[in-house]
Amino acid sequence: MSSSEYVPNPALVAKPARLSVTERRMIRRGLIFAAPAAVLLLAIYIIPMIVLIGFSMTDYQLGALATRFVGVENFVKAAQDPVFLRALRNTILYAAIVIPAGVFLALGVALLVQGRKRSRAFWEVAYFLPVTATLVAMATVWQFLLHPSLGPVNAAIRALGFEPVAFLSTPSLLIPTMALIGVWQVLGFNMVLFLAGLTAIPSDLHEAARLDGAKNPIDRFLIVTWPMLGPTTMFVVVTTSISAFKVFETVAVLTKGRSGSETLLYDLYLEGFEYSDTGYAAALTLIFLGFVLVLSIGQTLHLERKVHY
Repeated sequence: MSSSEYVPNPALVAKPARLSVTERRMIRRGLIFAAPAAVLLLAIYIIPMIVLIGFSMTDYQLGALATRFVGVENFVKAAQDPVFLRALRNTILYAAIVIPAGVFLALGVALLVQGRKRSRAFWEVAYFLPVTATLVAMATVWQFLLHPSLGPVNAAIRALGFEPVAFLSTPSLLIPTMALIGVWQVLGFNMVLFLAGLTAIPSDLHEAARLDGAKNPIDRFLIVTWPMLGPTTMFVVVTTSISAFKVFETVAVLTKGRSGSETLLYDLYLEGFEYSDTGYAAALTLIFLGFVLVLSIGQTLHLERKVHY
């Protein structure tokens, strides 16, 4: 044996430390406590997602006894489907109206409500009521409100000397009308979130800004309030975006998906449950989930750099 070779002494080699009986018992208890959550996660999210991916690569029809593997054919079909592409454009237009309006109007309402003393509780309840109501029932109410001959909205338009507007039958007005209903739906929830964020801002910061020369309330809002609301704003933007892309009930009740009002979820519903084309509906579901995931992550990463905690 060469003198350059080194043979370690077995007695000096460190052996892996063995876990004590108490440590092993604690690990077993931890696994037992985590098992129900792991099983639920597996049953509710992971397994359905695997099945969904499998269906998206077949031509399975609901109730069919046989199916055929088609690979990415369903995704290619979606890229060439005029109804799906129109639903995608409508959903993007709907979200482009609901997200900024739902965020900034809620912030404005929260600032106004926070300034109330005696009537604050009343306004909080009044604005939050739409969140507690069933959207299907509220969509029916909106259908009456916007009726061209019986609705009070068109009655007010006629009283002003204008012709009544067919909000729910004019193709160019369908998505903007539903977007206004969507803003009304998310306004109360977003307002409550902003009120919580405003309450958490120390009043000393506003007083310090005023003493430093920010006499105007708008200046104090831009210097103190808006930066301190960064985490709340990021959360509100992401949740509002997800809600906007999930629009379904208003389309199902108000327009029943007539041409010009299709959205992603409604098109997915038609393909899967009305036309029983489960494979194609699964592919559309994956596209929808991917779109929402990319949007949410992109918004979070973009806003995270501008948020002060």
